[in-house]
Amino acid sequence: MIKILLVEDDETIAKGLCYLFQQNHYDIIHKNTIDSAKNYLNETKPACMILDVTLPDGNGFTFYKEIIKEMYIPTIFLTAKDEEDDIVKGFDLGAEDYITKPFLTRELLARVNRIIRNMKEKNLITIKDITFDFDKMIVYKHKEKLVFTSLELKILHLLFMNINKVVSRTFIIQKIWEWTGNDVYDNTVTVYLKRIRQKLGTDIIKTIKGIGYRIDEE
Repeated sequence: MIKILLVEDDETIAKGLCYLFQQNHYDIIHKNTIDSAKNYLNETKPACMILDVTLPDGNGFTFYKEIIKEMYIPTIFLTAKDEEDDIVKGFDLGAEDYITKPFLTRELLARVNRIIRNMKEKNLITIKDITFDFDKMIVYKHKEKLVFTSLELKILHLLFMNINKVVSRTFIIQKIWEWTGNDVYDNTVTVYLKRIRQKLGTDIIKTIKGIGYRIDEE
């Protein structure tokens, strides 16, 4: 079953949503604090999150920015706030959707269904003659499997996860340090990107001068 993580401190809302999603064949897990949600995410990665912005032990926006975004978990912000600035902030952070209380539970279900459907369609992304299989973490050129080192593959995965968005050199340096624990220099990124491009043999990675790199949909 598809796992959904609901982080909501209103027990009445949570109980209703848990019943609805269970009836629609989702494995929904309810947590009522950021701390308990973090503990869950240390063990399991859900397919989607429904996240209340205002929680007893912190702010949902901050939680998303610091933890969830890095895990690439599609997230719907759920909140009583309906100010335009909050809605814009949620989308700017990278959330999939935003719904304000009170809301129709079946509307929320429909939005989750859409996200899950889109995820399934994106498990394989093809740009020109290069295909990235996210489930298997394999890259193909036409039907031939390309061989990358673990770190090269993670960098390429990072770029494919951010199709049409610039991934900054600073962010790549930070991620390499997290993955390896080694000191990383600006030239390191240049070297890795050169190797990746050579193995791809196709110019799908664009350099955004002074900022970073981007892969665009055709």
